[in-house]
Amino acid sequence: MEATSSGVFESEHEAVSPCSRDGDNKLGAQLSTLYYFMFVFSLFGNGLVLFIIHRFERVATVTNILLVNLVMSSLIFMSSLPFVGIYMQLSNWIFGTVMCKIVGSAYFMGFYSSVFFLTLLTFDRHLAVVYSLPAAQVRNQRYAVISCAVVWLVSGFACIRPMLLHNTFTYIDNKTYCEEYPGDLDYIDVEKLIIAGFYIQLFIFLILPLVVIIYCYVRITITVISSKIATKFKTVRLIFVIVLLFFICWTPFNIVILMHDEATTCEDAQKLGYALQITRNMAYFYFCISPIFYTFVGRKFQDQTKLVLVKCFPGLKKHIAVTECYPTNMPTKVLTTDTSDKKESMISLGTIGSDV
Repeated sequence: MEATSSGVFESEHEAVSPCSRDGDNKLGAQLSTLYYFMFVFSLFGNGLVLFIIHRFERVATVTNILLVNLVMSSLIFMSSLPFVGIYMQLSNWIFGTVMCKIVGSAYFMGFYSSVFFLTLLTFDRHLAVVYSLPAAQVRNQRYAVISCAVVWLVSGFACIRPMLLHNTFTYIDNKTYCEEYPGDLDYIDVEKLIIAGFYIQLFIFLILPLVVIIYCYVRITITVISSKIATKFKTVRLIFVIVLLFFICWTPFNIVILMHDEATTCEDAQKLGYALQITRNMAYFYFCISPIFYTFVGRKFQDQTKLVLVKCFPGLKKHIAVTECYPTNMPTKVLTTDTSDKKESMISLGTIGSDV
């Protein structure tokens, strides 16, 4: 049996059985070629986000601080994918024990922190739109820095379990595997750690983020619809697309992970194995594009990107309409005495993808 049949670093401990998993292992090896594309795309896309923020924006704004941290967590996660891809294709870990723990820790650190930063960005948008006036006193640089520090701290604590349990070992086919160690370790209660990991995955990194994101976007939608904004339907549609994409890409993967140890027969294990290979790539793709998606839905970032492209490739000026970008030393929101006008100004400047 291939040890990679249960997934690479997200799989839980499972008993050794004679069930053949060649089918879903082969599918996983084929799909893992996408990891290299995702890695390169993430480097380019997230690098562009960082360049735009550095070149045109004030990095110290609340939204930009959150976006930079989301980009960093995405890059940490994506840095593990080339190693995972090689591992799945060879069914043999060739990078040694130290790299096994480093790659496994980077995988989980990036995965957990990305989920939390996406949730934090959504909550911050909720504050900016629903509580625009009171939130102005709270949404400052200190609030952003403390929030990011808490996310990294919680994600770091959640990585202790995979850091302890992930190790290299040789199976009966003389291949080296990098998985959660399938046995007892000195001074470590493996069974309790596995149970703790299950509940952490279920409640902290699945149920809690989904509840927060749904609540925040429902409140944002209600606020936008109730305001006298000409572009409200376009904004609501954009919010719906963001939520739908999050559900489609992220939820199935977590459900399959939580169901994987419930398989009692070889046939059930194979079916869940196929589902795991497919849903895992969907989730990885979302984490790959999420910083770019959350950034470039804002009109301001779109205009800045067009300006960069035209400067780098002057021939594109005939095909791309370039709008003058906002000065970096001036505020991007228009203050008025009417609350509804203020909300309209904020949303027209892109409350989803830029600071307000």
